[in-house]
Amino acid sequence: MNSLGIFLTIAVFYLFSKIYEKKRAFYLNPVMLSIITIAFILHLTGISYETYMESAKIISYLLSPAVVSLAVPLYKQRGIIKEYSKEIFAGIVFGGTLAILSAFYVAKILGGSESVLLSIAPKSITTAIAIGVSEKIGGIPPLTAVLVILTGILGNAIGVEMLDAFKIKDRVARGLAMGVTSHGLGTARIILVDELSGAVSGLAMALNGVFTSLILPYLLKLLQ
Repeated sequence: MNSLGIFLTIAVFYLFSKIYEKKRAFYLNPVMLSIITIAFILHLTGISYETYMESAKIISYLLSPAVVSLAVPLYKQRGIIKEYSKEIFAGIVFGGTLAILSAFYVAKILGGSESVLLSIAPKSITTAIAIGVSEKIGGIPPLTAVLVILTGILGNAIGVEMLDAFKIKDRVARGLAMGVTSHGLGTARIILVDELSGAVSGLAMALNGVFTSLILPYLLKLLQ
């Protein structure tokens, strides 16, 4: 049981990665299918999520150095990033604000309660920051965590395809779009396609987390 989580996670992800390599369709995205499959297996077997996570904690532990490793392509591409610093800053401010407003108003139009609106507003930043922001503004942290994960999965699954469909070819713009809207999972996808886009995405992910945590409480006061 001690190695169940590690074996299950690696085996399922490897299987779906191989399937995805043969037919690169968004609905075969290995991250999305792995999460769904593991959740289904845990439900069928009656294994608790806590037991699974305890046996897979080494994978969770490796997430921290994996995020830190994003500094490597960022350093390698520092010249181009410095050249586009104004554009990147503007993209984070505009994109981060739009991510908040679009989520807030879509949920409001659909009849979401105040707590739901407050929970969905920080959906486009990383889970750890989003949960803290959600607590501060009066949202429901567990709901926020689910929405953040769903946002990341969606970005990982179809983000690159959407950029291609809209013929967005600028590498900096592609990285900004992925990092601001779908944080870590989006960055993990785009960096496999292009290192510069991945570096910009990692930077955008980090800066948007800071920007959103600072601006969201004041923006919500205006919206309410």
